[in-house]
Amino acid sequence: FQVFKIEVLMSGRKHFVEKRYSQFHALHKKLKKFIRTPEIPSKHVRNWVPKVLEQRRQGLELYLQTVILENEELPKIFLDFLNVRHVPTLPKAESCGSFDETESEESSKLSHQPVLLFLRDPYVLPKAN
Repeated sequence: FQVFKIEVLMSGRKHFVEKRYSQFHALHKKLKKFIRTPEIPSKHVRNWVPKVLEQRRQGLELYLQTVILENEELPKIFLDFLNVRHVPTLPKAESCGSFDETESEESSKLSHQPVLLFLRDPYVLPKAN
């Protein structure tokens, strides 16, 4: 199976999350209930050649970036998917949006930075001829 390694950069801190395509697909189905979602790459890939896998990787990268850029408030399931637990409080001028983690009046401010990227999949090696 194929695993995608996602680099998440937030407020100068970086961490990595590994997800399978099936997890992206499950996230997509949940997100559709809350927000308008972009297209997700096809579930069915006919052949597992590096070019096709790279297209899927690029498509999933674009999917994540589009969700971030097009939504002022990111659903908790999206933040959980990226393993973003604590969102730092920023001055209002710097903030691009906000979300409520608790039901209190205070809300954490979220700065959107489209800096998600996938590194080369460590589980897929180019075919040796």
